[in-house]
Amino acid sequence: MTSPASRSWHPARLVTIGYGGAVVAGTLLLLLPASRTQGSGPDILVAAFTTVSAVCVTGLITVDTASYWTPFGQSVILALIHVGGLGVMALATLLTIAVRGHLGLRTRLVAQAETHTSAVGDVRRVLLQMVLVLLSVEAVLTGVLALRFHQHYGHSWGSSWWLAFFHAGSAFNNAGFSLFSDNLVGLATDPVVILPICAAIVLGGLGFPVLRELAMRCRRRPGARRPRLSLHSTMTLWGTVVLLVLGIACFWAFEGGGVLASRPVGDQALGAIAGSVFPRTAGFNSVDYGAVGEETKLVTILLMFVGGGSAGTAGGIKITTLMVLVFAVLAEVRGRSDVTVGPRRLPAVVLCQALAVSALAAALVLGSTLLLTALTGLPVIDVSFEVVSAFATVGLSTGITAGLPPTAQLVLMVLMFVGRVGTITVAAALAMRATPPKFHYPKERPVVG
Repeated sequence: MTSPASRSWHPARLVTIGYGGAVVAGTLLLLLPASRTQGSGPDILVAAFTTVSAVCVTGLITVDTASYWTPFGQSVILALIHVGGLGVMALATLLTIAVRGHLGLRTRLVAQAETHTSAVGDVRRVLLQMVLVLLSVEAVLTGVLALRFHQHYGHSWGSSWWLAFFHAGSAFNNAGFSLFSDNLVGLATDPVVILPICAAIVLGGLGFPVLRELAMRCRRRPGARRPRLSLHSTMTLWGTVVLLVLGIACFWAFEGGGVLASRPVGDQALGAIAGSVFPRTAGFNSVDYGAVGEETKLVTILLMFVGGGSAGTAGGIKITTLMVLVFAVLAEVRGRSDVTVGPRRLPAVVLCQALAVSALAAALVLGSTLLLTALTGLPVIDVSFEVVSAFATVGLSTGITAGLPPTAQLVLMVLMFVGRVGTITVAAALAMRATPPKFHYPKERPVVG
């Protein structure tokens, strides 16, 4: 039987405590005078909201990042983004490796809960690979953006490198923070900026397990048989492609005569690509979402709610969760008792997890939308857009976040925290039961539908 003391150190609870500690530390750093520009007094709500948004790699803001925060404050935000992207527990594990040279069992379990690795013995190697992938992608993107900012936009080399480094970290970690006051609206027609950022967002959103499998397939020896992708990677890749294509088609169809109407066809296509990628869940915006149609807002809400791949930097309920539910519905419609994906059968526990994640997320979003609508009196579509953006750690906004009352901003902070740490992790951390039930009740089947 597990003791109460050991239950308090369960990995799910430690992950939650770790993120909470990062929020406290980041808030204190952003309250320092060195973090704010002259004329900006200390505001604990602004500092706390920005910290939660950065640690939870969301991107929702109540003040202009470029003008309110000094370079030191912006550096703190970027550091918090990386902490949230890699995971507090993953970073703690890396520090343990550096100091001790090995991992204890408890540390491995905590890191496994954060990185979603399948085997405890793989944690050290996966963590090192995570850092290598992050540094590699951000280095390439930084070089591309720095060259563009200097040559095409006339920024000094120092300014170009800082802008490029900040946006590269924000993009790969799916954070959506920008050092431009209009986010990426002023760069919306520049494919050299938009497309590399979109590529980094997709890579970060696929998840480290998928990227590792793809790398292993590319590194196979000549003549060797190409390793088969796992079901998780297959579902994530196919789901990503389908959602990206549908997002592009819907955004272009709804906004081709709207916010994209004044642009040439090539720029419209670029805007549609950005409009499909950014909600998954980066939070950059190349159009004013306060000016888009309600159809576009609804499509964007759905894309934000789904999010990206598991064990990546994206939020939402995750692509695999949606795919599992889709295949479960197809199996039920076909009258099959087993849920199969190709030649593989999904275990019942996966179906229960997918249903639990979706149900908890839907309940949280609906409840928060009702609460914020009552607090603000704003249109439901705008409130739900903001709520889903916070929960799915996206960061897109119709422009109402800064004007929300403090109580409504606190609700968004809770949503961002829960969305990043995970509904299941938070629930397990608050009400955890380590012992299996000692008996089972008799079965009885109710009528459904």
